[in-house]
Amino acid sequence: MSPKRAKADLLQGTLDMLVLRAVADEPAHGYAIAQRLNTMSEQRLTVPQGSLYPSLHRLEDQGMLKSAWGITATGREAKFYRITPKGLKQLQAEVSQWQQLATAVHLILGGPRPA
Repeated sequence: MSPKRAKADLLQGTLDMLVLRAVADEPAHGYAIAQRLNTMSEQRLTVPQGSLYPSLHRLEDQGMLKSAWGITATGREAKFYRITPKGLKQLQAEVSQWQQLATAVHLILGGPRPA
């Protein structure tokens, strides 16, 4: 598997969790979600629209997100997404799994044992 493909697979496998986290505190429209993820990652993660919007639609279809039309700060109409109770439960489970995986990878790569 090429490094580019592996990176895409990792992103696809974690993108839904990141999107749920981005709207966990307050609803946002697609562009704002992408900006929020970029800001939260200290500009280390840029999510392309071609990945973000399918994730939003998938999460909405699964009942993890609800959407409603609203007006952005710039006066444009946009679909705002908010996390549902089902989405919050899923986010909590995925964060726990991700943290366990990150710890395991850290140990395998020779990092110090977490306290």
